[in-house]
Amino acid sequence: MRSGSAVVFTAGCFNRLHPAHVLMLEAARSFGKRLVVVLAHDAHNRKPNAVPAKIRRARLKSLDIADAVIVGRPDSFVRSLRRVKPDVLALGHDQRLPDKETEKAIERMKIKIVVLPWFAGKEKTLEFARR
Repeated sequence: MRSGSAVVFTAGCFNRLHPAHVLMLEAARSFGKRLVVVLAHDAHNRKPNAVPAKIRRARLKSLDIADAVIVGRPDSFVRSLRRVKPDVLALGHDQRLPDKETEKAIERMKIKIVVLPWFAGKEKTLEFARR
């Protein structure tokens, strides 16, 4: 189903990276030519195991799956969508659109939404060298 020049946008916190994330990112990549991963801004990453965006970005880049890894806007998911201008939004199996503004923007921008599968049993955290 790979589209010739389609840009695929996926987003998340990615505090822990494990093989399930790698498989999910590879699946997202299959929907287009370019994969852009947008990391949740530190202001929105309020999980107990939160890792600073700079470290999360370096870890994701080291996987060499995405064409670009950027930190999302602190003020709006829609602004990140407008910046990337994707053809496809790849949502994780447990992700939902954050708000009505995003739903409307996706409709206006004619972005196709795909929901990626989860890869059960692949949740062991990957080890990274300390930076």
